[in-house]
Amino acid sequence: MAASTATTLNEELLMNKNKLARYLDKPRKDFTKADIITFIDDHDIRMLNFRYVGGDGKLKTLNFVINSKEHLHQLLSTGERVDGSSLFSHIDPESSDLYVIPRFRTAFMNPFSEQPTVDLLCSYYTAEGEPLPGAPEQLVRKACDVLTQETGYTLQALGELEFYLFSELDPIYKITPKKGYQESHPFSKLEFIRLEAMNVISEIGGKIKYGHAEVGNIIHDDREMVQHEIEFLPVDAPDAADQLVLAKWVIREIAYKYGLIASFAPKIMVGQAGSGLHFHMRLMKDGNSAMVENGHLSPTAKRFIAGLLEMAPSLSAFGNTVPTSYLRLVPHQEAPTSICWGERNRATLVRVPLGWLGVKDMVHNANPLEKESTITNSGKQTVELRSPDGSAYIHHLIAGLAIAARRGLANPEARKNAESAYLGPGKKIDLSFPILPTSCFEAAEALEKARDIYEDFGVFTSREIDGAVKDLKSFNDENLSERLFEDGNKLKDLVDKYLHCG
Repeated sequence: MAASTATTLNEELLMNKNKLARYLDKPRKDFTKADIITFIDDHDIRMLNFRYVGGDGKLKTLNFVINSKEHLHQLLSTGERVDGSSLFSHIDPESSDLYVIPRFRTAFMNPFSEQPTVDLLCSYYTAEGEPLPGAPEQLVRKACDVLTQETGYTLQALGELEFYLFSELDPIYKITPKKGYQESHPFSKLEFIRLEAMNVISEIGGKIKYGHAEVGNIIHDDREMVQHEIEFLPVDAPDAADQLVLAKWVIREIAYKYGLIASFAPKIMVGQAGSGLHFHMRLMKDGNSAMVENGHLSPTAKRFIAGLLEMAPSLSAFGNTVPTSYLRLVPHQEAPTSICWGERNRATLVRVPLGWLGVKDMVHNANPLEKESTITNSGKQTVELRSPDGSAYIHHLIAGLAIAARRGLANPEARKNAESAYLGPGKKIDLSFPILPTSCFEAAEALEKARDIYEDFGVFTSREIDGAVKDLKSFNDENLSERLFEDGNKLKDLVDKYLHCG
């Protein structure tokens, strides 16, 4: 290893909050079975948890007491057996036994267990020892592998995880409704929950960009509901999926510890800001971003955008999965309804955020004692999909984003399609743009129409698509907004029903 590379690695490990990485003196991606055994043995750990994502998108757990070194070796070598029919609706009970096999690079110390415990994320395998088709982690991996094989590009993604925390009214510093954006404590409430969550998420492997208070401030009866956001850094798409699922678990655990409610629901009160799960993405090739060319958005990025716009209606089937999702996606709100894109325009479905393109050295201007920098930030440029919300089946959605990228890159008409869906500066959205689905039922119909694209290359199975369509249509939520219009009690019941979705 070159000296400069070794120095960089050591510096990264010093900043790494993951206890295994620091003790083993290696990045998590290089963990081996022997490393996990060494850490457990050296720290006299007697508990082990296997974690895996079920068909409902939520984290599941299998607990072990480590009886001996031989027992630990066996667990890490062969995994364990689980009942797949209780975890996935598309598996027949007659052939439901599955294996869960730990992925060593995901190991972390459990931040909540009273006994020192190591947790590992797992992958599903069939009775024949093959990766389970349609399993959440397999969907993302397969979709990303096909994208790279067909185009040469890899997908990186990050999520903006928005959520509300509920608490009693503060009589001293009252919140201002709908005015919470990046407010500081004590005018914004429960900042300590967000900070503790950020610290714990970092310890278990999450790559966080920042956290802040969000716009949503709600006062209702004797409670106040304050919105927060934790945004991540771009990482390879499979890792982005895993860290979001873990982050939701962490936030709920910490809120529960303090006797508080945390909700990722897309809407907790009609007329108030909903919680989205915006995704920022960039395409990479040979370790470099392909999103910028000559100081402007690249042709590759525009083809990517075209793919996202084409697949947007069917992506709703994975990104907006409960009826209250469509109380958020309504006209004249910041959440999008029209299928178009623009630069820095938050009303568009796909937004090109500010990306440090062509700007001079602002740090030198703000700090005259600093020398002018030659650092370029064009690699930070992303595109943002603004329709998903906290009900999303995260692995399914990210797999769909990889499929959309492949679709756009393969379509010779993609750049032309992107130009026709562009909303220029100062322009208003009009009826010329198609609109997103307005219900779970419509999202299901869009998925049915596009199913061949999702099933191409064997990424999604037909049973997975059939199951998603069936689940979405079972809500019978066509024209839901009209049916519930001005019926406050039914609206409240609906919101309460899906308060803990996702």
